[in-house]
Amino acid sequence: MKRRQFMTGAAAAGVAATAAASSLSKPAIAQDRVEWQFTTPWPKGFPGLGTGVQRIADSIGRMSGGSFTLNLLGAGELNPPLQVFDTVQAGGAQSGHDAAYWHLGVDPALVFFTTVPFGMTANEHNAWIRQGGGQVLWDELYAKFDQKPFLAGNSNSQMMGWFKKEINSTDDFRGLKMRIPGLGGTVLAKFGLVPTNLPGGEILPALQAGTLDAAEWVGPYNDLAFGIYQGASNYYWPGFHEMSATLTFTANISEWEALSSEHKAILEAATAAENETMMAEFNAGSPGALRELVTEKGATLRRLNNDILVAVGNASGEVLQESIESMDGLGKQIADSWLKFRAASIPWTQIADQGAANVRGIQGYSYPTSI
Repeated sequence: MKRRQFMTGAAAAGVAATAAASSLSKPAIAQDRVEWQFTTPWPKGFPGLGTGVQRIADSIGRMSGGSFTLNLLGAGELNPPLQVFDTVQAGGAQSGHDAAYWHLGVDPALVFFTTVPFGMTANEHNAWIRQGGGQVLWDELYAKFDQKPFLAGNSNSQMMGWFKKEINSTDDFRGLKMRIPGLGGTVLAKFGLVPTNLPGGEILPALQAGTLDAAEWVGPYNDLAFGIYQGASNYYWPGFHEMSATLTFTANISEWEALSSEHKAILEAATAAENETMMAEFNAGSPGALRELVTEKGATLRRLNNDILVAVGNASGEVLQESIESMDGLGKQIADSWLKFRAASIPWTQIADQGAANVRGIQGYSYPTSI
């Protein structure tokens, strides 16, 4: 698909239906047949995100032999992209897909189920959810909002983002208007940056209009597709604010509980499979996209210097502590579980994943790149 096709789908969010909840069509159930509305914030076919939700819908239909189908709705077809959570809670759709940290105004503990600055890698976060008690806590949190959550994708480590000017010290953040959601935006606000959140399709027009000075979206694979390089050319890494980014399939809890055990098992299997497949798609697509951005699209790849990283690291700890202090009892329980798992994971990740990456980066050896 061409970038303008993605942009068209995303831009439709501004004119989304305002009566989504009241116009919900109840799931069609006849001879054990179930049909759900599946609302998403992604343009249909958009790399990684749009393709991922399509795979979920296709897998559920295929595994159920057509007895359980999801009617996939792309950006703006039912609700504005940032209102998927609200729509599923209200019963405006039986299911949805988005990032939990978009809804910190609803409950600050939601941040732990997408990403936290200087937080967990994708492998660590998956381990916490699957084996470290995270899913039980996630279920309890989402039940407060009449929903049942599932791991359903991850973009892996992200880029820091696109800037119109160079960033050589934290003073350079002052006064910048940047698209950056979650606690990452709160961290940079401590240095005078003005954070905001926008759907992906609105980023480039905002940069071109001058209403944004900088923006982060995901990484090369998605940023190339949205053409963000046309609005800013300095492409910074590492993405300290999103060491990974977990995405959520969410089901209205009443609709989930009404499913047969077979359909529940199918939904669980389809989302679990996509949690792995989406990250594989991002990891396969980003290397080539990064080369294209740098060699053909005029992007200049830049690394945040260590002084900046130390400063934002300290600010990240302060912001997280402040956020935890605002949480209720369940939120503090989630935070404690997350913090303990992160601390326990770091030594092994340094030895295993980081150690392996460092071995490949040593100088003085040769290795074939093709045959």
